[in-house]
Amino acid sequence: MFVPLEGSWALIFGVSSGMGKETARALAEAGCNVIGVHFDLAEGQQRAEQYAKTLGGLGVEAHFFNRNIAAPRARAELVPVIRDLTSGVGPRVVLHSVAYGTLTSLLPAQDGQEEEAPEVTRQQLTMTVDVMGHSLVYWIQDLVKEALLPRGAKVFAMTSAGGTRVLSGYAPVSAAKATLESHVRNLAVELAPRGVAVNAIRAGTTITPALAKIPGNEKLIAHCQGINPGGRLTRAEDVAEAIVALSVSDSSWLTGNVIGVDGGEALVV
Repeated sequence: MFVPLEGSWALIFGVSSGMGKETARALAEAGCNVIGVHFDLAEGQQRAEQYAKTLGGLGVEAHFFNRNIAAPRARAELVPVIRDLTSGVGPRVVLHSVAYGTLTSLLPAQDGQEEEAPEVTRQQLTMTVDVMGHSLVYWIQDLVKEALLPRGAKVFAMTSAGGTRVLSGYAPVSAAKATLESHVRNLAVELAPRGVAVNAIRAGTTITPALAKIPGNEKLIAHCQGINPGGRLTRAEDVAEAIVALSVSDSSWLTGNVIGVDGGEALVV
């Protein structure tokens, strides 16, 4: 059974760029109102505010909030706002698309290596896993406590191939993605009696601001573009379309998975 998204609500973390931004557009085009949370400085905040107005031009409500999603204070402030905006129903779609963490190695660079790679600190590792992994759990906990995760809701978390592979300078984020996927599995089981589906979306190599920060991204882009069976890199629009398609189903039986949206890239890497 399929349920129209028109008039429902989406809660998107990381709404100001990349997958979050494009998914907000696709959901808005499907008639879904958007509550967006992002973490930007002044210039980025202005762009986000303008984007919210652009979404509003599609005939939906769009409310963006510039907050650190890993901070307890942000949840304390925004959960009541979510309740009010959704008239106590809660969001039908929740997307965790957060790319904020430290990119470095676990150990210091050895003599003779071309690039210096400082070892990760305890603070950096803890912060990265907390923001990109554990924050999903904290938000779901609060939404459930306030009865703001209705039956039929869909929860998506953006992961990457780096969660199971070793990429240079990606170690802390890799740990965060592995943690995130573990949380997805456990949340899927614990939310199953409530009729809520939880899945991770593993996008193929996509040119986003987050990708641009990964050391050696140029080589990665060239390699993946050359091997992708579809003859191109993944686009944020591909991911957004998949999330919309999965969100219109009223079934909660597709849950606990890592769903590849990559044109078959992972099959040939």
